[in-house]
Parts: sequence; C-alpha cells; structure tokens
Amino acid sequence: MQPTILIVDDEPSISQTLVYALQLEGFNSVTCELGGQALEILKNQSIDFIVLDVGLPDINGFELCKTIREFSTTPILFLTARNDEFDRILGLEIGADDYVCKPFSPREVSTRIKVILKRLNTTSKKEPETTAHNALLELDSNTMSAMFYSKPLSLTKLEFQILAVLFKRPEQVYSRAQLMDIIWPNSASLERSVDTHIKSLRTKLKSINCDHDIIKTHRGIGYSLIL
Repeated sequence: MQPTILIVDDEPSISQTLVYALQLEGFNSVTCELGGQALEILKNQSIDFIVLDVGLPDINGFELCKTIREFSTTPILFLTARNDEFDRILGLEIGADDYVCKPFSPREVSTRIKVILKRLNTTSKKEPETTAHNALLELDSNTMSAMFYSKPLSLTKLEFQILAVLFKRPEQVYSRAQLMDIIWPNSASLERSVDTHIKSLRTKLKSINCDHDIIKTHRGIGYSLIL
C-alpha cells in the first residue's frame, strides 16, 4: 500500500505544492489547516507520516507534537520559518524526526520522508524482539520502552534510539557524527543536538539512580555506555 502523509499547514499553497510533490513519489496525502483537525484525523485514520507546520492558527506546532507523542509514534517532520538553533533542537527533543526550514524545496521534503520511512521500516525488520543486557537496563524495541533498575524510563523517541545504539555495544565510543548518521541520517540538525539529548537522557537516568551514571562522556570524541 502507498504510505499516507498527513500535511498540517494553514497555507493552502504550501499544502497543495507538497501534495503534488508527494504524489509524484507515490504517496497519498491528507491535508488540514488546524492542529485540532490533525488530532481527529490521527485518531480516526491510518497515517504513516506527519508533515507539521510550527506556526498553526490554533496551537503551536511544538505543543501539538507533544500531544501526538502521548498516543502515537508516527514520524513527524517539522516545517518551520524559524531558523533559530534552539527551535531546531527543541523540535527534535520533543519527538520530531526531522525538520525543514522555509522556504524549502518540495522535492527535499519528499526525499526526507522517504529516507525516514525506509529507515524505520528497516529497523522494525531487524529488531522485532526485546533487547536485554542485564538486570540494570532493559530496552524493548517493539514498544520503545525502557527500564532502569526495574523502574520505567519516560523517554522521547530520539532519547530511546540513542540509548538503544549505545546499549548494543557497551563501552564502544560513538562520536556525535556517528550517532547522528545512525539515528537520523541526512538530517540538517546540528551535532550539538546530540549533546542536548544525552543531557536529557542522563538526567532521566539519574532521577532513578543518581549514583550510577551509565553514560560516559569522552571529551572531544563522543559517548559510550558503561554498565
């Protein structure tokens, strides 16, 4: 079946341009102009990908993303007129998979969607089972849930993915560039966003056990997991 893309943007000219570009790539599209409409569509239709404008009339796109992540792991790509680094990192931190700054190329958006969907499809085929290492940490790739010292960790999608990469090869040092290439290749995000996710992930782990910091920083190199 052709993937269905939900485009949430209050500018019809942008939505229709994207619909045409996505149609050329074999995608179906559903459009709406409001965040509230997007939530109704997501709860009643099967959607494979969300293209989400940050500046919506009824709700901020970042807040809408947070709400969506409460019940859905459908990949999200932000469209934003904001070229500020803080906003770009914030978008990734709250659960988006990628972002494109306006003005943008419709072809670039469709290419990014294809890359993300392909990566997620490949990951689901390779990792259908629960991954466990020892009594301290347990990750379930099916539900994207994690347990640390037998207590649940509330992680964003990207935090889980970073932890999963480090978890596969304990003590192996991954550079920021390597983590970005594995988790969100072809993204325009900055390497500093990796530091932001690591900081947030470390804080959540320490909230369960402040005496055991399992993420080791290798200054000037990257990060590793020490269990």
